[in-house]
Order: sequence, then structure tokens, then C-alpha cells
Amino acid sequence: MAWYDEPLDEYLTFLRANRGLSPNTLRAYGADVAGCLHLLTLRGVGSLSDVTIDALRLWMAHESRSHARSSMARRTVAVRGFFRFCLDRGLIGADPAAGLMTPKIPSTLPAVLTEAQAARLMTSADRVADAATGETRKAGETDAGCDGHGRDGLGCVADDGAGNDGVGTDGDTDTPVALRDAAIMELLYATGIRVAELTGLDVDDVDFAQRTARVTGKGNKQRVVPFGAPAARALRRWLERGRPALLRDDTPALFLGVRGGRLGQRAARRTVHEEAARAGVPDISPHALRHSAATHMLNGGADLREVQEMLGHSSLATTQRYTHVSIEQLRGRYAQAFPRA
Repeated sequence: MAWYDEPLDEYLTFLRANRGLSPNTLRAYGADVAGCLHLLTLRGVGSLSDVTIDALRLWMAHESRSHARSSMARRTVAVRGFFRFCLDRGLIGADPAAGLMTPKIPSTLPAVLTEAQAARLMTSADRVADAATGETRKAGETDAGCDGHGRDGLGCVADDGAGNDGVGTDGDTDTPVALRDAAIMELLYATGIRVAELTGLDVDDVDFAQRTARVTGKGNKQRVVPFGAPAARALRRWLERGRPALLRDDTPALFLGVRGGRLGQRAARRTVHEEAARAGVPDISPHALRHSAATHMLNGGADLREVQEMLGHSSLATTQRYTHVSIEQLRGRYAQAFPRA
């Protein structure tokens, strides 16, 4: 047993009880602090009182050789929090990490699909589900909620009458998985929820009458997010024709893996990458799909605070960094609103 195991366990217990952090975040914080203290141990540190700011800076220099700035920022926050906790508990007389600076993270944004690309991606997943269930759509037929010109105005792709929709289908796709993946893609884009929030959904969290989903986000905070008609259609098909075929135990999970248990985050991420490749759009992650949804909502005229509420951001500043409005939209609104435009 290492000399730091007991105070580290106390720190993680404190975070779990008072901060409501997710299991994944707690594991990351524990690994970050343990990695720091292990390296200090190798350099001769044997107790909390032996740790100095110089030793911590050496640790940062060592870690920064193999980790990105964003990763180092999280590690620094975890270590600073640990030593502040130790000071508050009287385990040390002074905080050696008080002067530890968090690395600045470049202000970069994830890739964003255009509205046409997003429509192509959603339609591709729906077409695969159609092919798997033997359903066909006539020329001009669109998903529920489309206006004939697009998926809620974003560009539906209709069958040309010969089974071609411009995105291709895979008739050999297993039907339950195809229905599940279509529902995953539709719900992620319709709501902008995180992949962890998606996989944490239960069947009872979905309200078809109101077209809303009750989502549990970071810090176990719950919010209600709306979804549109295409997502509702995909979810109904999954629940009626896909989920029962995969269900093994009496699990409440909305989305299931091929073995019948709750779908994992890794499998959900893989689904997004595979569907992007199939549709022929730029490779994106669920996070980038979330960012795309938020950007398209803002471009469509949604209020920034409405988007903040939907995404589950505690700070409006986070939403402002997370989303951007196209310059064309900005110019148009400027011309309409500013008296001297």
C-alpha cells in the first residue's frame, strides 16, 4: 500500500459525496492524482509534507511531454484539488499546489457538419433501417415532420423510386441493430445530448406524448430536452421492432447492445463513426454531432440561453465557446437589426 492511498481515497470519497461527479470523472481524477504522487515517490517523496511546488512543477514538465494541454489542465485541476482538500483536513500545514498554474488551452472548436451533411447522415441511417425491415419509400416521401424540402427544413433525401437515395443501403444489416443505430443518430442530433447521457437513458425517460426525454447530465443534474418527429419515428421503430429482439434481461435501458445489456459509450461512439463513413460525410464524433446540433439551432434562430438549457451547460460562457453562428447568419441579422447597417 502506497503512502498516499488513504488520503487519496478520502479525497475521492469527498468528491463523490459533495460534488456529485460521475464515476468516469472520479476514476480520471483518481488516476491523475495517483500518477502524480507515484512519480513523486520515484523521486524520493515519502509523505504529503515532503511535496513541494518545485516537485510538482517537475511532475508537470514530465507529463507535458506525452499529454496534450487539455489533458494536463485536467490533471492540474485534480492535483490542486487534492492538496487543497489535504490542507482543509489538516493533513498538511501548507498547500504546495496553490501556485501551480493550469496550462492554457487553445480556443479550438470541433468539426461541425453543414446542415446538408447532417441531413444526409440522418437519412442514411434511416434508409439502412428501412432496408433492414423491408420498408420502402416512394419518391417525394419524407420522414414525419419534414416539409417536403428537407428534414425539418434541413434537406430530406427521398427515394427516387428505384431504391436509390444517394447514400446507399446495406440490406444485410441486422434489423434490430439497424433500427437501434438509426434511433441513436436521430436522438443525438435532435437533442444535442452527450453520449454518456444517451447510454444512460431508460425507456421510461422518453415521453412520446410531449416528444421529450428526461436526461441525467453531469453532477446527476436532470433536464428535459425536446426532440422532433423524425427522432420520434426512429425511437418508436426501435422500441417496437428492434429492442424486443435484443432484450435478454429485464433491463430498463433504452438502448441495448447485441448481448442484451445496456449499450456502452464505446459502442455508441463507434456507431456514429460508422454511420458517418456510410453516409460519405466527414468523420465526426458524438461530441461533434452535439456541436453541430447546437450550431444549427442557433443558425435557425434559437436563443443562446435556450441552447444552454438544452445542452445542460451550467454557464452561458460554456455555450458561447461551444457554439458559433455562421458569418452569413450574423451578417443577415446585423442588416435587419442595426439601424445604421
